[in-house]
Amino acid sequence: MKKVFILSALVFITFLGNAQKGLVTKAQSLKEAGKLDEALQNINKAIDPSNDKADKTINWPNTWEVRGEVYQAIFQSKNAEFKKLADDPLTEAVNSYKKAIELDTRGRNSNSIKVKLTLLINDLTNQAVEAFNKNDYNMALLSFEQILDVQDIDLIAKDNPGVVDTVIIFNAGLAAYNGENYDKAIKYYEEAAKYGYNDAKTYSLIASSYQLNNDTLGALAALQRGFEKYPDDNVILTSMIQLYMDQDKTEEAMKYLKMAIEQDPENATFYFAQGALYEKLNDEENAIEAYMNAIEADKEFFNAYYNLGALYYNKGVKQIEYANTIPAANNKVYEEELSKSDIWFKKALPFMEECYNLRKDDNMTLESLKNLYYRLKDMDNYNKMLEKLGQ
Repeated sequence: MKKVFILSALVFITFLGNAQKGLVTKAQSLKEAGKLDEALQNINKAIDPSNDKADKTINWPNTWEVRGEVYQAIFQSKNAEFKKLADDPLTEAVNSYKKAIELDTRGRNSNSIKVKLTLLINDLTNQAVEAFNKNDYNMALLSFEQILDVQDIDLIAKDNPGVVDTVIIFNAGLAAYNGENYDKAIKYYEEAAKYGYNDAKTYSLIASSYQLNNDTLGALAALQRGFEKYPDDNVILTSMIQLYMDQDKTEEAMKYLKMAIEQDPENATFYFAQGALYEKLNDEENAIEAYMNAIEADKEFFNAYYNLGALYYNKGVKQIEYANTIPAANNKVYEEELSKSDIWFKKALPFMEECYNLRKDDNMTLESLKNLYYRLKDMDNYNKMLEKLGQ
């Protein structure tokens, strides 16, 4: 009689276990039938610790695999009500499949989970692209990171040994950059650069991330590494020059400017930057030559005309200041020195007039021309400038 009782108890326990696992089977059937709300209720009941029967299913790989399916179906659903069932269904799906793999110590579910993970990568890619296009860069970054995470799971990685998805890595960096998460942007851009993705442009983006993160030294180091790898790339070279100029490292900037000009002798911007550097060094003769080279390379380079006109104008002003230091008793010398200022003003005039031809409404140009015409006693043109300026 005792043996019969024990046998009956075992049958009852087995029935309870099967009944509990029936929740998982039911959840899967409801999912297939499109009843996602009911499917979710059943599968979550199967892992609910407050459910005293959940110990039969909470550590069962099938439970978590089905849970992943349900959440993936919620993401794919077009039904607005089902969409409300989860804020981030694909994250739940990722975590569920990973839990299923962890519990599946004998690998019985490996093949089915692998298929679902492959499909999950497609869903995550679609979510990332959609989020990026909606400027939801945090969600885009999360999705790209989850793709990388899934690709790194042994079940997936062993089928593609040594394969690195540089496109996803770079896009993760791009999402982080646009989302102003510059630490992560640097991390992913550096990884992409390691595999040569997007060539020199990636190093420029690394440098930009460092700069936006207020790390100028990091930016410079990234550009230097990029320059060593891509010495013929003008974008990196130009960025390096700008950084050196921003840091007042004139000698270094000049060195790389000369390299840049050798690589691209028709680039007016390089000559213009060189002229500005020579002005910083008070080397007016070389500054004038550099600005003239910029104009020769680009006949409509407004800034080169303006800087050259301003350089001559300032020399005229300095000449007036010098004349004013001469004692009043020596009026003849004073007049001679004062008249020399007109030489510089006359040199400045054609460059400022060309600025006016290029940009007729530029206030700085109008103001400069007004002062030049006044200095040269050209009152007709002086009055025209006053009128233009509304004075």
